[in-house]
Amino acid sequence: MDRLNGYARRVPTWVVYGLGLVPLALLVWGAVQNSLGVDPVKAIEHRLGELGLQFLLASLAVTPLRRVGLNLLRFRRALGLLAFAYVSLHLVAWVWLDMGLRWAEVVADLWKRPYVILGMVGFLALLPLALTSTNAAIRRLGPKSWGRLHRLAYVAILAGVLHLVLLSKVWTAEVLVYAGLAVVLLGVRLLPRRSAQGRVPA
Repeated sequence: MDRLNGYARRVPTWVVYGLGLVPLALLVWGAVQNSLGVDPVKAIEHRLGELGLQFLLASLAVTPLRRVGLNLLRFRRALGLLAFAYVSLHLVAWVWLDMGLRWAEVVADLWKRPYVILGMVGFLALLPLALTSTNAAIRRLGPKSWGRLHRLAYVAILAGVLHLVLLSKVWTAEVLVYAGLAVVLLGVRLLPRRSAQGRVPA
């Protein structure tokens, strides 16, 4: 584990951003080459949403991994911002490519489709996290207030997984993996805190 931590310390943060944008470049290339299947718009939407969920799960995994000795804390901000970027692009793809900027239909979907509502909840939960991701924001808010605000990541991951579940309509292996990872990561982060609160003082 020490060796892995040593490797991680030598990796610049920009490498994480660069690698994180590779899937976007491949998606754009696929669109240009017309190799995204019979419904490229849906393929783009699904892939962007999937990437947003993957990076959000990765950012939430940083703390549990640190508890077992693997310190990737310096990459958590990059992973979180990549998650926000992909979720934002997922939203843009839906509004622009899928709905064609027909705002009346967009608003109607927000009212009648639960999975759209959950997707918007996830995006809105991530928005303040992205806006307060700088060191200046941490100093301005204070570490405790900043930490409380960033618990919105839990809301975002729950909304994202439920969005995927309702959109998929069936429990595929992909859905089960994402839901299982989300439950495990949230459980690892929250259960120790609950047990500590319930401990009887000596």
